[in-house]
Amino acid sequence: MHRPEAVIEKLNKREFAPVYFLQGDESYYIDQITEFIENHALPEHDRGFNQVVCYGKDVNMGTVITQARRFPMMAERQVVIVKEAQEITDLARDEAQKLLESYVQQPLPSTILVFAHKHKTLDGRKPLTKTLDKHAVLVEAKKLYDNKLPDWILHYAKSKNYRMQPPAAQLLADHIGNDLNRLANEMDKLMLNVPSGSEISPTHIQQFIGISKDYNVFELQSALIQRNVLKANQIIRYFEANPKNHPTIMVVVTLFGFFSKVLLAHAATDRSESGLAAALGINPYFARDYLAALRNYPYPKVVRIIHYLRQADLQCKGVEAGSISESDILRDLVFKVLH
Repeated sequence: MHRPEAVIEKLNKREFAPVYFLQGDESYYIDQITEFIENHALPEHDRGFNQVVCYGKDVNMGTVITQARRFPMMAERQVVIVKEAQEITDLARDEAQKLLESYVQQPLPSTILVFAHKHKTLDGRKPLTKTLDKHAVLVEAKKLYDNKLPDWILHYAKSKNYRMQPPAAQLLADHIGNDLNRLANEMDKLMLNVPSGSEISPTHIQQFIGISKDYNVFELQSALIQRNVLKANQIIRYFEANPKNHPTIMVVVTLFGFFSKVLLAHAATDRSESGLAAALGINPYFARDYLAALRNYPYPKVVRIIHYLRQADLQCKGVEAGSISESDILRDLVFKVLH
């Protein structure tokens, strides 16, 4: 199995393979690899006769393989791309899989065959998957975990000649989520408004994407870390006025994730920033938040906070909540954390 980033790196060096099978939940990398091959594998003047782009719902495997076995016309190579390959009409049938397996074992060297198989993966137990893994470039593009998104954003900014600090990347990740296509689009939108080579700040994000820097769950988390009672109460009042944008259950889930890691941090032997970053699997920039939490919240208090968070989670789901509102649940939770 090949990492998407490694495949893109080879493509940038113009190192092409005969067969690519791109699959998985994260369509961003599938699109990136497919579009690069479509736009760069052949000179523009060769594409008319030697580049075929089709869609899975319109073809069967026999048609695809027949096209792949065709020799290029007055060119070094040809490109055959099957988009939405998960919809190939007979892909699930043994005959079609054996046909592809046979081709992959002896591909035509002058053809670049690409399957863009989105939102699904082949059965790893089947011979076809094992053959693709051995003889072709098989890529499984998985959704990034939320804690990996800020690093992805920082890397994307750097690749486009921009600087960015982790808090700004975290703000963007929290607002957009782990849809890399949407993240890349929002980053590109920012870059149209920020001069190349400069730093993208939280103010830029607020201005050009419309995210409030001051009132989000991570600002609440920061206020709790510092035990800033005034700021915490300001934020929860804002949440109460905007319940659709800041549902209490999501606040509880985020705080539970943070304080669970604080609990782990209490057990860490190396409490330096780098030591905590390694132990908790976080960007070293955020280790200082956990160091502050360790100072302000002793181990027994953190255990009680975890209990309060679980209790709030159940109340949000209607368990032993009575007539208490979500605003009351959040206000009570924040009071218990701070006092």
